[in-house]
Amino acid sequence: MTEGPLIVQSDKTLLLEVDHEQFQECRNEIAPFAELERSPEHIHTYRITDLGLWNAGAAGYDAEQVVDVLIRFSRFPVAHGLLVGVAETMARYGRISIDSHPAHGLVLSTAEPTILTEVLRSKKVQPLVGDQIDSGTVKVHPSERGRLKQVLIALGWPAEDRAGYVDGESHNIDLRTEDWEIRDYQQQAVSGFLAGGSGVVVLPCGSGKTIVGAAAMAELGATTLILVTNTVAARQWKAELLRRTSLTEEEIGEYSGARKQVRPVTIATYQVLTTRRNGEYPHLDLFDARDWGLIVYDEVHLLPAPVFRFTADIQARRRLGLTATLIREDGREKDVFSLIGPKRYDAPWREIEAQGWIAPADCTEVRVSLSDTDRTVYAMAEFDDRYRLAAHAPDKVRVVRVLLDRHDGEQVLIIGQYLDQLEELASQLDVPLVTGKTPVKERERLFGAFREGDVNVLVVSKVANFSVDLPEATVAIQISGTFGSRQEEAQRLGRVLRPKSDGRTAHFYTIVTRETVDADFAAKRQRFLAEQGYAYSIVDADDLLLG
Repeated sequence: MTEGPLIVQSDKTLLLEVDHEQFQECRNEIAPFAELERSPEHIHTYRITDLGLWNAGAAGYDAEQVVDVLIRFSRFPVAHGLLVGVAETMARYGRISIDSHPAHGLVLSTAEPTILTEVLRSKKVQPLVGDQIDSGTVKVHPSERGRLKQVLIALGWPAEDRAGYVDGESHNIDLRTEDWEIRDYQQQAVSGFLAGGSGVVVLPCGSGKTIVGAAAMAELGATTLILVTNTVAARQWKAELLRRTSLTEEEIGEYSGARKQVRPVTIATYQVLTTRRNGEYPHLDLFDARDWGLIVYDEVHLLPAPVFRFTADIQARRRLGLTATLIREDGREKDVFSLIGPKRYDAPWREIEAQGWIAPADCTEVRVSLSDTDRTVYAMAEFDDRYRLAAHAPDKVRVVRVLLDRHDGEQVLIIGQYLDQLEELASQLDVPLVTGKTPVKERERLFGAFREGDVNVLVVSKVANFSVDLPEATVAIQISGTFGSRQEEAQRLGRVLRPKSDGRTAHFYTIVTRETVDADFAAKRQRFLAEQGYAYSIVDADDLLLG
């Protein structure tokens, strides 16, 4: 027994003592391969997963490093079986690979014939491969490269894709760095991506993921298809590319509900690509509209299922995923790993903050109570109605007013889930409201007014969760969220993490109704940020209102 902060259990859960002097060091060391599950005040619970270990392996970690971390920080001896399991799981990545064979084209190969025998017994693998060449090699149908990787990872054999990529149509793109320079971590992210050919870069909101995309485009010098969440994001990408690169207006096309331009660099929205007509997705033809050399997936954790399906068909194209979190609420992280690529670079949020590239943030959970009458209505409601009732607690409006007074003169975003709640709040506060119903031109006008300081407070729905660049925002007040969405919590904090010119701290408030499902969902949403090192202080609404 030692005095370490970590208890490693045989079921692959890790218990980390928050108050221990080595807490921060240990948290940083286990974060690359373990996922945070629960984060109450004193003990945080992590779990080691196969995918976490494979992502760590793809990012350059080996089993020896992971085992050393577990042994070094563990308070008690670590079960030998667990350490062996970690080593064996990590060793599975890359022991079977997809390669380009000079005589036979695309092949699945391994130095261990028994592995090939095992996977070829799968009825899901058999339709995806052709004739067996030798004991360790089998032909692969070129069109099935992506689907084969999906099936193999489900079988527990994540394949390393070494078959290479087509260069695509060349198009010269230069970075224009007269008044800025690429940051070290951005260059490391680009280098990690280029070394792998395809994969995902994970960076905090506000840390310049667009710059990583632009730099990758410049390095490859190829036509590029960029997929984004919405039209506002598309236009922000275009503005950033015009500012940071040699690209001109005529070279950048927008492919959205409003425009259908296909140019050497084309920015398309997920929404238009997944529009169905007569059961078909006519706009998915955009993937074949040009000989793309690079496809960029912005906010890759939101990639819709139809885009996954088409991505499986274009595995010969280089693919770059950009995101602040690899968490997907639909559980399809393995599909991101298989079809976009493994994690190539991941920078801890606090590390980027320490370098001054994102603002320090203070996170506060304000707890309100339901009145006796509302508590009775809540208790008698069906389960599906309880979150709405808890999220609409009347005291939340009073708390918002107090917080606005506290941060008078600052740029404040009030964010919520329910449109009726947001409409009522915007009306009571006499401030603008931005929702999915707001026309794109009006959204851009309001966001522009917010950036210029003509508007100090905006009430926004979840349309502002992603790819909305509002660097002036210093305060975010969340009054309701999408149930237990960890990715949403991360994105909402990200709205205020852009570095401030005066170095001030950003503030993120989430208002939660105690002893309801609202509190349960809030605890789930906060897990990712806790993993990144952000602690929520708890404040009682009564103390806030009286203060």
